[in-house]
Amino acid sequence: MILVTGATGTVGGRVARRLLDRGPLRVLARRPERVAFAGPSAEVVPGDYGDRASLDAAMVGVRAAFLVTNDPQRPQEDADLLDAARAAGVRRVVKLSAHAVGQPGADDLITDWHRANEDRLRACGLDWTILRPRAFMTNTLSWASSIRTEGVVRAFDGESPNACVDPDDIAEVACRALTEPGHEGRVYSLTGPEALTVREQTDQLGEMLGRSLRFERLTADQFRAGLRRRYPEPVVEALMASAERGRSGSKAQVDPTVREVTGRPPKNFRAWAAENAERFN
Repeated sequence: MILVTGATGTVGGRVARRLLDRGPLRVLARRPERVAFAGPSAEVVPGDYGDRASLDAAMVGVRAAFLVTNDPQRPQEDADLLDAARAAGVRRVVKLSAHAVGQPGADDLITDWHRANEDRLRACGLDWTILRPRAFMTNTLSWASSIRTEGVVRAFDGESPNACVDPDDIAEVACRALTEPGHEGRVYSLTGPEALTVREQTDQLGEMLGRSLRFERLTADQFRAGLRRRYPEPVVEALMASAERGRSGSKAQVDPTVREVTGRPPKNFRAWAAENAERFN
């Protein structure tokens, strides 16, 4: 059996859907009613990362687990999940991390948290695979409302390239690591096939939608204020540091890993946008 955590999120849900026809599947969710898929071999169980008993129950009979955590202010979550996996005899863990972990100059709260979690995974005694994706192409859906109503994309930085990746490509690599041999002890840096600036993404979205879109740069204060509406202050400052770091070109690296693991090239932004056009209209 394979266990998937984070199945109500961007990558975990895609991983779970791909695994529906590949044998027994268990999904651990804080809110099972939000799991929007089902299959004859899928079991959805309630659980919370802070509830060790629920983690122990979820790990029973599991041979491989996909591990997603998302709160850098709760560093114990990964340790508890790995302890429960080890106690249950789980053999393999595939961990969703972040591309910035591989950059020595990245030392914000979120990156340091991912780095520490990777260290825990390496030391846990189980077979492991680490996925380090660049920014998700789906992040651009945050522009959908302003595109629909104003024809505008607003972002903090329009000039720095980012080799953003389609979450479907991340999920496909994750599924292979969960179900195939040969991925043990590997760290996979995952990007799209090209690095684009926000201005270039805006132009491609406009071409795809058949109308002119305008880019407007947010000031640092405007960007920070928007983040504060969604995140606690320590996370806001970490995201600000990440955005500033991107200005040095640190997010432009294109990696060949998706092609190497899956045998096909990663999807480019234009193709992803065409598939999701109705979400911007």
